[in-house]
Amino acid sequence: MKSLISSVWWCFNIYRKCLMNKPDTKSVASDATPFHPSINILCLFQLENYGEMSCLYLGGRPMIVLNKMEIVKEAFVHNGSVFSGRPRVPIIDWITEGLGIIMVTYGNAWRQQRRFALHTLRDFGLGKKSVEERVAEEARYLVEEMLKHEGKAFFPIHPIMNSVSNIICSIVFGDRFDYEDKRFAHLLKLINENIWLAGSIVAQVFNLVPFIKHFPGPHQKIWRNACSLKGFIREVVEEHRKTLDPENLRDFIDAYLVEMTKQEAKEESTFHEENMIISTSDLFLAGTDTTATTLRWGLIYIMDHPDVQERCHEEIVQVLGFDRSPCMDDRAQLPYTHATVQEILRCSNISPFGGVHETTQPTQLHGYHIPAGTQVLANFTAIMSDRNHWKHPDVFNPENFLDEKGQFCKNDFFLPFSMGPRVCLGESLARTELFIFFTSLIQRLKFSWPPGEPRPNMDGVLGMIRSPFPYNTICSSRETTH
Repeated sequence: MKSLISSVWWCFNIYRKCLMNKPDTKSVASDATPFHPSINILCLFQLENYGEMSCLYLGGRPMIVLNKMEIVKEAFVHNGSVFSGRPRVPIIDWITEGLGIIMVTYGNAWRQQRRFALHTLRDFGLGKKSVEERVAEEARYLVEEMLKHEGKAFFPIHPIMNSVSNIICSIVFGDRFDYEDKRFAHLLKLINENIWLAGSIVAQVFNLVPFIKHFPGPHQKIWRNACSLKGFIREVVEEHRKTLDPENLRDFIDAYLVEMTKQEAKEESTFHEENMIISTSDLFLAGTDTTATTLRWGLIYIMDHPDVQERCHEEIVQVLGFDRSPCMDDRAQLPYTHATVQEILRCSNISPFGGVHETTQPTQLHGYHIPAGTQVLANFTAIMSDRNHWKHPDVFNPENFLDEKGQFCKNDFFLPFSMGPRVCLGESLARTELFIFFTSLIQRLKFSWPPGEPRPNMDGVLGMIRSPFPYNTICSSRETTH
């Protein structure tokens, strides 16, 4: 009850205390408490009504929300080093021990780990044809798996998560996992569970009173799930260590083991086994849940818009036929399909405010004084539905990414991967996966709602990311002859 009252009071404070009217009269923030992205996040969707910047209060302490593209770019790009910190979030610190890539604070450790991850992922195919071929092969497995349920209602989350996860697994672990692998299926279930739990009231309570980690409670499930994932990674690392050939690196873990040896004499090095476990976990989590969730939203949108699904299929078959796998170069000949994938990204909006940023030093932003340690959010929801920059801001419509001639056109206000130093590490991989998986599915399968089953609530489930409520689909094979 106390949490409920606090939440209601928090929402009330948003609307009562939004300010920023006189930039030169006051500092807009002080030492802020950790913000968890799921706390009444729907209350934030109207903040763009308060201008380019808003200030909301958490327990009497303010947080800055950036509502316009220009000011997000000024902060995250032109002043990237100042706005690229991360706040300390007790539930995250408990799980990661302050290590890894995604949630680690801005500084030398973060730079070392991110630079190494980017370099290594590129070495193993990120942004290259080899990864496209890997995704296309996995897409064929996914189609075959879904056809096992042809004509019957089934729950698509498991095959989608497995297929998407297999791509990052092949890069990080050097192998893929069969859809029937029960241990891996259980691991994916734990990941999905933790993504939700980390954005739930359980995590919010923990962030307020972190000493409860010493006591039983639902928060312990988050810890156990995280330990299961780390235990799985440790086993893979040990197997790699036994068979490591420094002259023939197989994957990210091999590369990290070699880097640890190179760096062991350097005092400033952050390459050690615990950081390897957490960094690998970060890549595994980020490379699985976000793309899989977007694809799940994609099925909802095309089932709700069968005309879009049919138009995509007709375009794909006209260019590729029924059997040739798509590649990224095909986007130029598939403008409507490309636009549909982009529109799925825009409307699914799985990370409405991205990660929480924190200022690393005192700074000025549009005339406002922002103290060090101030938490900052970018309101991507407002930017990607700005009526001044989108033809159809409030509805699903691929024409948002098409010009008057029906050709694909970019929109500079499309920011599903954020921007600046904290831009999504796997953006290139995610774009490749989304286009090739989606195109392959629509090429071979037709999706529809099971008769009589209600549509899922489109508000979605608000955890660490915005996921669709569970739903069933029916798939049927497209004709494979002309």
